[in-house]
Amino acid sequence: MASTYSFDVTTGCDLQEVDNAVNQASKEVTQRFDFKGSHVVVEFKRTDNLVHLEAEGEMRSDALLDVLRGKLIKRGISVKNLDIGEAKPGSGDILRRDVKLKMALDAETAKKVSTAIRDAKLKKVTASIQGEQVRVQSPDKDALQECIAMLRQGDFGVELQFGNFR
Repeated sequence: MASTYSFDVTTGCDLQEVDNAVNQASKEVTQRFDFKGSHVVVEFKRTDNLVHLEAEGEMRSDALLDVLRGKLIKRGISVKNLDIGEAKPGSGDILRRDVKLKMALDAETAKKVSTAIRDAKLKKVTASIQGEQVRVQSPDKDALQECIAMLRQGDFGVELQFGNFR
C-alpha cells in the first residue's frame, strides 16, 4: 500500500506576540517627545483579533501606526497579516483606526494557493480546500518540499504557514 504524505497551508498570528508588541508600542508612545501631552490610545482586542488606535491629528496617527508596525516586525509578526482600516475622525482632532489581524485563509486566498499548486504542475501533488486551510497531498515527500518552496516564492497577500506534516 502506497502511503501519501500531506501538509496544511494556513495563516495566522501569535496573539501573545501581538499583545506584547502592542504593550511595547504603548510604552514607547508614552515616552516619545512628539506624543507628549496628546491623546493616544493603543488597545488590543483579543476576542475580535484587532488593534484599536487613536491619536490626535493625521501626523500622529501615521506615526502611531509606524510604531506599531515596527514593534510587530520585531516580535516576528508579518505585516502582511494586517488589514489596516481607514482613519475615521472622532471628536475634536482625534483619528480612530482599526487594524484587523488575518487569522485564517479566506476563500479567495485559498483558491489562489490551490490554483498556484495546480499551475506549477508538480507530479502527483493535489491540493484541496478544507475550510480555512488548504491540504496538499502527494506520495512523494520531495514533491511536497518543492511545493512549499514554490509557495514561499509567491505573493498571496498573507504570510503562509505550513504545518501538520504527515
